[in-house]
Amino acid sequence: MSTACVVVTVLAAVLAGLSAVFTFFHAEWVVRPMADYGVPRSWWPWLGTAKAAGAAGLLVGLAAPAIGIAAAIGLVLYFAGAVITVARARYYSHVAFPAVYAAPVVAALVLRLTA
Repeated sequence: MSTACVVVTVLAAVLAGLSAVFTFFHAEWVVRPMADYGVPRSWWPWLGTAKAAGAAGLLVGLAAPAIGIAAAIGLVLYFAGAVITVARARYYSHVAFPAVYAAPVVAALVLRLTA
């Protein structure tokens, strides 16, 4: 495994983990837009859990590649869903926010699959 793969994977895990923490603790800059996009408040703990599990899976994937690949695929799907949710709510100027979280996950997945 290359150094780039490890660095990008850890970065992706940190970003996904921080996003989960912000969701769990109802950080205003995270939950207000989610409410504006029409995401039900009852979903927030599940969404935070999905991000936290994905972050943990990426880190475990450094030792167990299949778990890391599965976690990366799950997070890519999660953030793709976030982009779709933002676009469906017609907040087009906000589409970049979930894309910023998705980019390192996609990069980690590509690096892992090409290693």
